[in-house]
Order: sequence, then C-alpha cells, then structure tokens
Amino acid sequence: MPLRFTKMHGLGNDYVYVVGHDQDLERYDLGRLSALVSDRHFGVGSDGLILILPSEIADFRMRIFNPDESESNMCGNGMRCLAKYVYEHGLTDRTELEVETPAGIIRPSLTIRGNEVTCVTVDMGEPRLARADIPMDGEPVNEPVIDQELCVGTDFIRVTCVSMGNPHCVLLVDSVDGAPVCELGPQIENHPCFPDRTNVEFVEIIDRRHVRMRVWERGAGETLACGTGASATCVACALNDLTDRAIEVQLLGGDLDIEWTGDNHVLMTGPAVEVFSGELRDDFLAPALT
Repeated sequence: MPLRFTKMHGLGNDYVYVVGHDQDLERYDLGRLSALVSDRHFGVGSDGLILILPSEIADFRMRIFNPDESESNMCGNGMRCLAKYVYEHGLTDRTELEVETPAGIIRPSLTIRGNEVTCVTVDMGEPRLARADIPMDGEPVNEPVIDQELCVGTDFIRVTCVSMGNPHCVLLVDSVDGAPVCELGPQIENHPCFPDRTNVEFVEIIDRRHVRMRVWERGAGETLACGTGASATCVACALNDLTDRAIEVQLLGGDLDIEWTGDNHVLMTGPAVEVFSGELRDDFLAPALT
C-alpha cells in the first residue's frame, strides 16, 4: 500500500518525513528506503529520511537515515521540523517536547503564533569533547582535540573536534566562499582517525558574535545547513576564544542562533518549513521491501 510522507526543511536542510504511528514500516529496509526517496532525480529529493515514531520513554522517537543508507544519531534541523510537524498535525498539544534519539533525549521548545510554529529552540544537550567520545583515534583518549594538527593527504590542517551526539571536525578558513568543501570534506569525513566517519565544518570568523559556515555532512555530502554542525561550531569557536558563547551562524540556507550556556548545554534556535505531502507508490517502494 502507498506510504504517506511530508517534505520539510530547516534552512534548506531538507528531509522526507514518515510517521510510523499508523503505517507499517517493518516491511521496509529503511536505509534502502532513504536512498530511494532522497534521490533528487528519481525520488522525492532530500538530504535523508526521518521517521517519527512512538516512544516508551519520551513524547516521540526520531530515526534519521542518510542518502547513502547509513543511520545518523542526531539532526538539529530535522529535530526542529519534527517538532513543527507533530504540533501542527495534531500529534501533540505540548510546546515543550522530549524526543528520543540514538544520541539521547532531545528537548525542543516551540514558539507559537496562532496555530503556527514560527520557530523552535532545541536543547542540543552537552557537547562531548574527549577524543574517545568524538570518537577519534589517538592519545590521550580523555583529552579534548582543540586546534590540533591533522594530516590529510599531503597537507596538514588544524582542527577542533566536538561530538553533539554525532562527530564533528571544525576547521577555520579565510573565506567559506572559496573553501574546498567538496574536495577536502570527503577526505576528512573518511579519514582513518575517525572510526565512525565525521561531519566537517568550514568556518569563517566575521566577529565575536557572527561566523559563516559551510558543512560537509557525513553520508550526505554538502548541505545547505546543519544544526548539530552549527552547534559544534559555536563550541569550537568558543574553545579557541575566537567568538563569544552566543553567536549567529550564517549558513548557505539561512541563519541559526546558537548559545553554549553556562550549564554546558547548547541551545539552537531557528525556523522550520513544511513544503508538501504526498504518497509513495507501491512500484516505487518495491526495491526497499524486505
């Protein structure tokens, strides 16, 4: 039977959303399903597939699959869109939510005007800085990786690494416009020192409260925005005393407000947009059936 879906995006970081409360998802290879729907020529077109599922320990459960069929632990832009969807589609009337993810319980807060969610602030939790928690090979395992040298091919670059429930490698560039995102991004993503691969952020400092960022996302390639990447960038810039702990991160798809608070949590605030809904045909879905 057809599978209902909704296309949404957060600053151009777009996903296909499927609700599992009333649809049988066990019949699908979810990684393969993500590859099918993400294809921008033969599918819906997206940066991945996000499932909205029941949870025994939270209001909802979120699973995220990349176009390369791998599963991610967390997606900040995707979380904002999920929060907007469940409220505006009547799955909840709460404006303070708890969402179960492989990275832990994430707490989005909704700003409502009329019956519309105008923006969402997500408590992204505490950044993890120890090398072993990124994870990143090398010693000492319990120490952070701040402005350290990394050999990539024949070049040496300086990086700061942060886990926001998924791994991030942040490096400074003079200008994001000319940054070698599509050349250097996949090399760092698949670098041997990152056993689970990594997301890569290319960051240009404007001033103490503003940065520009481009991102190469693990399993997806360059995207227009990344909420966990913007969060990791805020932490990395503060650790290197390049910015304050509350900054605006300017991405290709728009701007996010990020704050690394005094209680060691990262707050991300930004918009979410619903684009359209539809049904995936049985013949299209056939390659993803188990």
